[in-house]
Amino acid sequence: MLDLGTIWDRALWPAAEKVSAGQPLSQEDGVALYASRDIHAIGQMADVVRRRMHQDKTYYNRNRHINYTNVCALSCKFCSFYRKRGEEGAYEMPVDQVVHIAQKAALAGATEVHIVGGLHPWLKFDYYLNMLRGIRQQCPELHIKAFTAIEIVHLTRVARLSIRQVLEALRDAGLGSLPGGGAEIFDDRVHDEVFKGKVREDKWFEVHRTAHELGIFSNATMLYGHIENPAERIGHLIKLRNLQSQSLSAMGIDHGDSLSAPPIGENQTGRACFNCVIPLSFIPERSELGHLPGPTGLTDLKTLAITRLMVHNIPHIKAFWIMQGIGLAQLALSWGCDDLDGTVVWYDITKREGQGVHQEFHVRDIQRLIRETGGRPVERDTLYREIEREPIHA
Repeated sequence: MLDLGTIWDRALWPAAEKVSAGQPLSQEDGVALYASRDIHAIGQMADVVRRRMHQDKTYYNRNRHINYTNVCALSCKFCSFYRKRGEEGAYEMPVDQVVHIAQKAALAGATEVHIVGGLHPWLKFDYYLNMLRGIRQQCPELHIKAFTAIEIVHLTRVARLSIRQVLEALRDAGLGSLPGGGAEIFDDRVHDEVFKGKVREDKWFEVHRTAHELGIFSNATMLYGHIENPAERIGHLIKLRNLQSQSLSAMGIDHGDSLSAPPIGENQTGRACFNCVIPLSFIPERSELGHLPGPTGLTDLKTLAITRLMVHNIPHIKAFWIMQGIGLAQLALSWGCDDLDGTVVWYDITKREGQGVHQEFHVRDIQRLIRETGGRPVERDTLYREIEREPIHA
């Protein structure tokens, strides 16, 4: 229960009353949260919801990111990752190389590989199927989270198949779940200015809706801190909330309006839903939007907290330490976030000045940062099932 007396900005009282009553917030509530300078109240509200859902648990996993190519048919203004074929720095990994990296990750204790890349104009559909089959054959216990919704739509064009047919073929080859990338901001104004040429929100949602119908769990993202405004961020989150409501209903879960974690548990319906939302902090360096300042630390914290408050029916909110930085990600664990992602090891999509693509966070350090916040570190698999291992001693 929240004490309204501790919230000096009375514009937040309607939202605080809803949080106390376990009711979802409206578009107006979300805009009021962004407009408020009562940052402590926003963090307090998000922490109340987080603890209601997860108590003192904070999740992490042992994972490995693989970016199989940076060659891309698109030229999104916010992206510093893409290259054109033949351009300096362009690369495309052979299937054997991807499988070898996955094998090394599995031997090091990883439970997940996270595989995404550019929209390569000339790779055949068999390349993607053989990649999944190769990893599945060599690492049968390793969960494969791969291909954003944008990549899935690209593969429909490559293979001349429907979204459903592509997802079925990938699932049968070894795909375990979908990452949430490519969502950016669900708004036509922002889309047309920053990533025109990329599929619009209707296709992104069609991919994830179809994946859920096929029993493929997925995540969702929001890229913030570029040209979008707070109202557009809130609209984005409400759209995610609405699809989650549909997916939960199809799973036979009557979540209603409760601000508590939906009881997903074992999936007996053959359906799936969103596991997690990952707000991604825009990094302007090396992009065509390099003239923009990018989000401040306060915007980062507000956005992570507001995401927890707005998206009541998606159980997990991730503070992705690569995007927000380790220090701020640790602070976010008291601002509504319950997940730090994992060890990662290699990340080539975005990087701040002075950072390379080798970005590794050791399990011992993850656990220490979680414990410093008063949380209990819980290793998870991709679907948030808890993993028991021998304890790590300093």
